[in-house]
Amino acid sequence: MKKLKLETGVGSLQWFVFLLVNSITLPIIIGEVYQLSMTETSELMQRTFFVVGIASLLAGWLGHRLPIPEGPAGIWLGIFVLMGQMAAAQGIEQTAALQLLQGGMLTAGAILIIMSATGWINSMMKLFTPLVNGVYLMMLGLQLSGVFLNGMIGVTNNSTEVHIGNIIIAFSVFFIVLGLSIWGKGWLKSYNVLIGIVIGCILFFLTNGTEPIPESSSLLLLPNLFAWGLPQLNTGMIVSSIIAGFVLVPNVIASVSAMQQVLKENKKEINENGQIKRAGITSGISSMLSAVFSTVGVVPFSIAAGFVRMTGQYRMAPFFISCLALIAVSLFPAAYSVLALLPEPVAYAAMLAAFTQMVGIGLSSVLKETLDQRRLTIVGIALSLGTGSMFVPKIVFYELPTVLQYVLSNGVMVGMLTALILEHCWRPVKEKTVDKGRVRLIPLNQSQFNRDSNL
Repeated sequence: MKKLKLETGVGSLQWFVFLLVNSITLPIIIGEVYQLSMTETSELMQRTFFVVGIASLLAGWLGHRLPIPEGPAGIWLGIFVLMGQMAAAQGIEQTAALQLLQGGMLTAGAILIIMSATGWINSMMKLFTPLVNGVYLMMLGLQLSGVFLNGMIGVTNNSTEVHIGNIIIAFSVFFIVLGLSIWGKGWLKSYNVLIGIVIGCILFFLTNGTEPIPESSSLLLLPNLFAWGLPQLNTGMIVSSIIAGFVLVPNVIASVSAMQQVLKENKKEINENGQIKRAGITSGISSMLSAVFSTVGVVPFSIAAGFVRMTGQYRMAPFFISCLALIAVSLFPAAYSVLALLPEPVAYAAMLAAFTQMVGIGLSSVLKETLDQRRLTIVGIALSLGTGSMFVPKIVFYELPTVLQYVLSNGVMVGMLTALILEHCWRPVKEKTVDKGRVRLIPLNQSQFNRDSNL
């Protein structure tokens, strides 16, 4: 019993760190883009922690019922950054852009709820085959690995100053977490992320010193509703929201499918009845909560599958405790101000180690079916176009409509849409074979298999 309690406590702490690391950077980025004051950025961080905790608890309890946390979405981050850049270029007030984004998240969340409640999301699952999901997960791993690597090196939007000592610490954390996940035994393997972050923080603070803890004017602070003002909508944002709503569907499906795959590998029981439908509804509610509390829209984190595979944290109890802890922390300014001091190079290094599992999970999904010439070509084209689009200068897309700017400048979107279109437009070649006087059509690869078997 004591051992179980200890495992639950340490597991909860590790999940808490995972939630924290994945929630702490985006408010800082948004604060930079929209030129928010330190107080406004701190309050944005508070609201982000609160929404992530509530949304993750809701999804794990009533939604997919899997250890998949919700977190700030890459799709919404892209739209936020794009809207901020356009507002600055056109001389539009930043507050007006943020109010439009609130309206967009409300609209996208409502669309996702409707699609899920009516069962459309289950019909769309047929579109997202193992090949499409696999390409999505691989592209997600490839794209965000660049973000994490820049963070480890210390390259940000506002700074390109490199500190060799911090880079050595970051890569040490990366190899510690990765090494423990592969060769560690028992608790060393289970808590590799937490161990790596603790060692990294000690080394970082010994090398760089500690920053003063920000003072807070109040002990308890509730998050504000509609902190950016009442939501607004225009034609462009409505179109963007509709597309965002549809893009959230493959994110939900891929996240749940990836976690199911990891749990099945370890012979864990899963109740799949209505799982995608419930996950879609709770994800839509979470998107609307993001608008109400004025933060970046949240979605199920696909990277959770890599984290669970690496740490072996399959139980729901530690996951729920970490969600409640994050909600509690968000109510105390002194607490989330201290957590904001977590060194970014250390956090990015730990997340990159967990992200190495994502490409493998995506590859496993693609390999669920035989890789014939058609499927190999689709994967090759999708990965090539998706990866290539990451290196195209963003200025190339500025003359395009807002929606196309986001889609074409996002490698994950380009790769996934390419795989989706080719998978369903390029049908497998079939040939005629004779079976006891009857002519029937069978797939070419099955025909080849039958001929080889008769030799």
